[in-house]
Amino acid sequence: MSSLYGLVKRLYLVFHPPAPEASTESPLRFGILGAANIAPIALILPVKNHPDAVVRVVAARDQKRADAFAKKHGIPKACGGPGAYQKLLDDPEVDVVYNPLPNGLHYEWTMKALVAGKHVLLEKPSSDTAEETREMFAFAQEKGLVLMEAFHYRFHPATQRMKEIVESGELGTLTKIEANLAVPGFFIKDNDIRMNYDLGGGAMMDMGCYTLSMSRYLAGADPTKVISAKADAHPKFPQIDIGTTATLAFPNARGGTGSADGLTAVLNPNFRLRPLLGLFPRWPRVSVRVTGTSGTAELNNFPGPWLYHSIIVKSPKQEGGRMQKRTEKRYGNLGWTTYRYQLEAFIDKLRGRTPKHWFDAQDSITNMEWIEAIYKEVGHTCYIPPSSNGVDRLVWDPGPNPLQKFLLTESCLYCNRENDFCPRVNFMS
Repeated sequence: MSSLYGLVKRLYLVFHPPAPEASTESPLRFGILGAANIAPIALILPVKNHPDAVVRVVAARDQKRADAFAKKHGIPKACGGPGAYQKLLDDPEVDVVYNPLPNGLHYEWTMKALVAGKHVLLEKPSSDTAEETREMFAFAQEKGLVLMEAFHYRFHPATQRMKEIVESGELGTLTKIEANLAVPGFFIKDNDIRMNYDLGGGAMMDMGCYTLSMSRYLAGADPTKVISAKADAHPKFPQIDIGTTATLAFPNARGGTGSADGLTAVLNPNFRLRPLLGLFPRWPRVSVRVTGTSGTAELNNFPGPWLYHSIIVKSPKQEGGRMQKRTEKRYGNLGWTTYRYQLEAFIDKLRGRTPKHWFDAQDSITNMEWIEAIYKEVGHTCYIPPSSNGVDRLVWDPGPNPLQKFLLTESCLYCNRENDFCPRVNFMS
């Protein structure tokens, strides 16, 4: 009963956040690119509880949608129609841009935001390719701006506690990590942007970026190779993976780098878990489990531990050597989601303070490099890197002023179609 009461109380405070006791005179002003479904929980609600942040403007492709979104969430200004995104970037009352656009639009609109001199909180995955991610972070550094990929789960006390357990040595030498983020088919509809190749869709891109990031974080190292990878396909979506199972080799304390003598991680992202016995929907699989020579630790619901979670640890007692099981929970500040913790760190960084935790550029770049490596092992062409087909998609033209302009060419690099027929380009207009 106490668990149910705690859940209800957490949910109430998340969706009815109390105002901060005192607000700064000049809070950081956020603008949101797109009236995205994730924006309320990821930014708008956390900002209501932060003393040094406000959401000033939202931009959407349709003015009516922008107006409705702004009215619903108490945002003072709404930009809509053609040019709405750029209008937001040109707004002098915007200090920080939140980019929750489809994956295929992350690179262009993040770069344009940086050109406009805005800091950027960027949804994950950071882009379509590691090269794009590398370019974005290099440009942000050149401009003296803060760019962060929004892997919000990393900032929550439950994730930090899981990391502490793994690093404590209680589990012994790590031998295996298994990270699952898989849902039944009815969770993600056929028309969802995550099912659209031209907008950067695919299970490994969307859910897989979480499983890979968490595995790398708990391993405390980066993979050394892809041991195996297999993708689930569907005739309706021939260009994307609806699920991928990948096994990666990591170095461990023994110095091994292969499945026989080192640490391995198994990633299981999936949009369409097969029904049990072909009839019954399966329960979502949302967990990460670490196995060592002396015990195991499993964090359930690692992407959303603010809602509920459990950390189940099995390890020997100090006396007697018998296996002992315990369950831990770490919710932290009452009503704070993973996104609220993330916002705290992000604003600390913007204000020149040292965040308790940070997700840096190399972390983002490395995550995309290994997503690409997994797709390569699967044999899926995935996304075409910049300029690889001889057509420049997005041309950075320095001109006399290095920040002069960002130009979209007449055809799209990803599909080599004219802009009028490219889903990525049309999505922006």
